[in-house]
Amino acid sequence: MKPPTPTANIVGSMPIAHHIGQNGASLQAPFDAAVVIPSLLRPSLIQALRSIYAQSDVGRIHILIGVDQAAGDLNTIESVFQEQPENFVTTLLNPGYSTSTRHGGLHEAGDGGALRTILSYMANSRYVAYLDDVARLLKAIRGHDYAYTLRWYVEPVSLRPLCIDTLESVGPNAGGYKESYGGFVDPNCLMLDKIACQDILGLWSVPLIMDDTRMTADRNVFRALAKNYKGAPTQSATVFYTLNDQDKAHATRMEWIAQQQKITP
Repeated sequence: MKPPTPTANIVGSMPIAHHIGQNGASLQAPFDAAVVIPSLLRPSLIQALRSIYAQSDVGRIHILIGVDQAAGDLNTIESVFQEQPENFVTTLLNPGYSTSTRHGGLHEAGDGGALRTILSYMANSRYVAYLDDVARLLKAIRGHDYAYTLRWYVEPVSLRPLCIDTLESVGPNAGGYKESYGGFVDPNCLMLDKIACQDILGLWSVPLIMDDTRMTADRNVFRALAKNYKGAPTQSATVFYTLNDQDKAHATRMEWIAQQQKITP
């Protein structure tokens, strides 16, 4: 595998975006799929990228990483780009400021401000995922507006999968959010046909009204998907969701997981 060759677009002396892995080739031809990742450049980004690199039978993949605010140092993660397969290109976008009100910006979404919206538009593919199993999602989305997989609940210390989430991230008209939002899918489990769904891309920047966490734009997005668009499941659980005891829903999740473990030896 040839080492990736970065190029940069420069405003003054500040790199705004650079592409890793195209080795001088034109990027104009659309990719088979894109993966969008808002990031604080924490070390967990390395694990996320390796999980994407490990996927096979996915064609050409465009990864877009948007830096909201650099909590980590790019130098600590850049070595992972040497592992990038030749059929991948990564676009790293660093505007030099945060678009999120969480860090002094203008857009209310606490998990990246406007980055998911911006990167979804920037993605040079019709099919945009937000992390998960690209091959399965690409197969499922044909003839549909969006596709989704299931996820595992994972214990945060041991990283042991506990059970498949059939409580929350289960798709349209199902699960605990059926009545309030028409169902729900974790963004990491989701792929959109961004041309069919372009009217909702701006909702990635808009959390629910009266949400003090500002981390619920995904609820707005899925409510619109469930109401107006046609989705398809992969019928597989391929995302690992690490539980967070600071989340408001943590106690409910733990109670439900305990019940499932009693039912399933």
